[in-house]
Amino acid sequence: MKRTERLHALTEMLRRSGTRGCSAERLATEFGVSVRTVKRDLNALENSGAPIWSRPGPGGGYGLAAGANLPPISLSPAQAVALLTAVSAAPDAPYADLASTGVKKILDVLDPRTRAKADELAGRIWVNTPSPSVRSVRSALEEAMATQRVVRIRYRSGDDSQTTRDVEPILFGSTDARWYLISWCRLRNAIRWFRLSRIERANVTKIPCSGHTVEEVGSPPPTARSVYSTSE
Repeated sequence: MKRTERLHALTEMLRRSGTRGCSAERLATEFGVSVRTVKRDLNALENSGAPIWSRPGPGGGYGLAAGANLPPISLSPAQAVALLTAVSAAPDAPYADLASTGVKKILDVLDPRTRAKADELAGRIWVNTPSPSVRSVRSALEEAMATQRVVRIRYRSGDDSQTTRDVEPILFGSTDARWYLISWCRLRNAIRWFRLSRIERANVTKIPCSGHTVEEVGSPPPTARSVYSTSE
């Protein structure tokens, strides 16, 4: 039994068990896998949004919360592969690692038929991308943007000169296949665009940003839009 099929069957078994629940040992025996594998599957289901409860000790086990339903996942194979392709083709994009994790959660709970078709289609798409920037740098920039705190960066400019600056992140922007951190630069006292691939080090400080807004950056070109936009 493939893992996607096992996850679906595991969910149905938990649903049928009602308030009694099932022990990890019983589930392992039922599906012919190890207890460790069962617990990993249960964790995958829980991460995808399944309302799984656990009860420790003798007579304990796992089950689904009473009256709960799994969140609906109704993607077509092409839609699932579209998500895979977008994430795979942009490993240097902000929050790319989180996006990859999110896509894997979705794939884990697709019905077996859809997953099989998606896997077949995905095998027909190849991507060749440059290595993403250093993970520690990207993590710091993502954290600084999400928490709106000043980040100290070591930046190498186009003429190979190097500076250390405290910047206030305003937004991430992509143009000409390059990602930039658009920030208020405290060294220059102005908004500056920093190419992510040239940021060699980044450390989040405890200093909150002073409130510079996206509007201060200016209007995007007609061909640009926020990723939040749903317009075609």
